[in-house]
Amino acid sequence: MLSLTSAGACYAQALEALSIVSGGQKQSFQVEVARNDADRAQGLMFRRSMPVDRGMLFDFGRVEPVAMWMQNTYLPLDMLFIRPDGTIARIAANTEPLSTRTISSGEPVLAVLELNAGTASRLGIKPGDRVEHPLFKH
Repeated sequence: MLSLTSAGACYAQALEALSIVSGGQKQSFQVEVARNDADRAQGLMFRRSMPVDRGMLFDFGRVEPVAMWMQNTYLPLDMLFIRPDGTIARIAANTEPLSTRTISSGEPVLAVLELNAGTASRLGIKPGDRVEHPLFKH
């Protein structure tokens, strides 16, 4: 029998470097990138923990309004909605685990970065800050 912890690990992908530039400081993370419908649908579901320097970047492949939710997601998260130029459009902080309430981007975005809840506040990350990753055109 496969435990939920092991099942979540089965979806782990290669990690990619990502940085957030905020207030002149650069914060580095290692992220999984969800580039297809199946990976985006799975997201961080069923995971019970995530290291503080990790996250998941959802690449939607086109610029459009997006909506996220927390169904089957046990970790409270900060969701950073990111424009194609890498600037953060909106932050949904401390999202509610296991909720089916939709969380809107508020404007067309290219990607969403999910980090552990409280990360944005702890590091002073705010809308307008820049995310550096090959996905974004600076």
